[in-house]
Amino acid sequence: MSVMTERALGNLERPHFTELERQVINRLQHGMPLERHPYAAIAQELGTSEQALLDTLKSLLDRRILTRFGPMFHAGEMGGGLTLAAMRLPEDDFDRIAAKVNEFDEVAHNYRREHELNMWFVVATEAEERIAEVLEQIEEVTGFPVYNMPKEEEFHVRLHFAV
Repeated sequence: MSVMTERALGNLERPHFTELERQVINRLQHGMPLERHPYAAIAQELGTSEQALLDTLKSLLDRRILTRFGPMFHAGEMGGGLTLAAMRLPEDDFDRIAAKVNEFDEVAHNYRREHELNMWFVVATEAEERIAEVLEQIEEVTGFPVYNMPKEEEFHVRLHFAV
């Protein structure tokens, strides 16, 4: 499961979380159990009801504390394409251009970085050849070059952002 926050783009102040929100965010970053009622199982782990857990998750999404919650599929293993891309953007126009980039369905995990290439994002496509097309479209829409950085080797790192 992927849990993305707006803070990944660095444009929000740290929100105040209720204890249940904190527990839900921290727990969901570790994946969902493979069973018929996964939310009920997680709710039981957290000592709450399934409905309270679902309401909390919906509230976090509605308030854009979480911008995405859902499965992550390995596009390359499913016959598609996957690449890391970066852009060099003027800071005073970063948010406007980030919004344009994020309009592409193929774009995920868009992050602001303290680097000359200050925006990094993942592009996942249904077909490998679509990567170049999507990157070209992003360049056309934004007016800025996109640097394609396809993976040479894959590493699996369990990353957890405790809140």
